[in-house]
Amino acid sequence: MSLKIVQPGLSTSIQDLGRPGFFHLGIPIGGAMDRFALRCANMLVGNPEGAAGLEVVFMGPQIEFTRDALVAVTGADLPAKVDGEPRDGWTSFEVKAGQTLSFDFLKSGARAYIAISGGIDTPPALGSRSTYPIGALGGVEGRNIAAGDVIPLGEADLIEAGQTVPADLRRMPGNSAELRVLPGLYWHRLTEKAQQGFFDDDWTVALEADRMGYRFKGGSALEFVDREQPFGAGADPSNIVDGCYSYGSIQVPGGLEPIVLHRDAVSGGGYFTLGAIISADMDLIGQLQPHTPVKFVKVDMDQALAARKARKKMLAEVRAHLG
Repeated sequence: MSLKIVQPGLSTSIQDLGRPGFFHLGIPIGGAMDRFALRCANMLVGNPEGAAGLEVVFMGPQIEFTRDALVAVTGADLPAKVDGEPRDGWTSFEVKAGQTLSFDFLKSGARAYIAISGGIDTPPALGSRSTYPIGALGGVEGRNIAAGDVIPLGEADLIEAGQTVPADLRRMPGNSAELRVLPGLYWHRLTEKAQQGFFDDDWTVALEADRMGYRFKGGSALEFVDREQPFGAGADPSNIVDGCYSYGSIQVPGGLEPIVLHRDAVSGGGYFTLGAIISADMDLIGQLQPHTPVKFVKVDMDQALAARKARKKMLAEVRAHLG
């Protein structure tokens, strides 16, 4: 029971919900950049929400099926085709043994998720099948998929095809995205002018946007409150003596271009972090294309917790809809 990869696409990897519990050892959580989309895809085909699927970036793969399967594609608008016939996104459909799944050109978003009934059954590493190439963990021998790979699938009883996630429950960023920020431990290092400017300025996603982090450009350089740099911090005011990074931390090397640390980011280093993107908005970042306009929006802890609650409610509504 397997998939044969005819063409891998641009950067297609096996991902589940990641490997929490090892961040203190320098191993990131990893997993799907858009966890909501992966969960929905799995629910559509009758898998556990955390089952491993394929994360597709910008350009889809071409996959030959060796058994009948139920498939769903969620996340970015990357139109799927079975033997050349279009299939709807966010909706489950059948693929028969011998048929080929392929994709048209990307219309919106950045990452699509392919769930197959039974889930991908590659060997787990530290409790997860998620691909972490830097650590050579998960995936196929610790790497992204390649042409000629044969990907094993788990056993599955096929459920009814044609289930769909309603359009109002498919959360995607607009042409101008808003990312909510909770200021953090080093926020006081910025002048009041720089603090306000960070939220007032218009930013765009830079070309350096991947699983480790998203860089943003276009805003003003940050000004720092004068201080005597501590021993070991170096001369640049954006440097600190090494500190831990929370998930979603925003570091600004040299005070020039913010970098939001994402699924495969390191756990600490010598740059100050001005705060973090709230958990409810991290999935959105994974769907941002380069050059997308972005505004950072300041929130407090109560607002962050309310957003997380609303996000959980939305996922619960999908579960209820799909039964």
